Amino acid sequence: MAKAICVLKGTENVEGVVYFDQEGDVVTVKGTIKGLKDGLHGFHIHAFGDNTNGCVSAGPHFNPHGKNHAGPQDQERHVGDLGNISAKNNVAEFEIKDKVISLTGPHNIVGRTVVVHDKEDDLGKGGNDESLVTGNAGGRLACGVIGIRQ
Repeated sequence: MAKAICVLKGTENVEGVVYFDQEGDVVTVKGTIKGLKDGLHGFHIHAFGDNTNGCVSAGPHFNPHGKNHAGPQDQERHVGDLGNISAKNNVAEFEIKDKVISLTGPHNIVGRTVVVHDKEDDLGKGGNDESLVTGNAGGRLACGVIGIRQ
């Protein structure tokens, strides 16, 4: 089993930890993020493991095949499209299972950045060009680079 971790830091006291466990072709993404306003927030893997200039340095969603943005259940999507997480009482606790991201091989997310966004991800169904790129998920509230764990 491959394992990874990401410690998220952001603005306005948004912070959390996300764990990644891969068994076979399924990656379980499990975490807790505090300091979020209640509701849905876009949750993505971004292309670069660079946070030198804040979350903006992480670049676009991880999209090695040049596809349109979509939801995690869609056949055609960015590799980094993990949909939304839901916050209640300013905390998001979540578990996502995904067969597109990986901790090894060509879809390896280790060394890339997790970003939690200000708004709900419309999953590419927003009817405008930005929806097909970012899901209209808004600003980047917190981010962190994914690293290997034991």
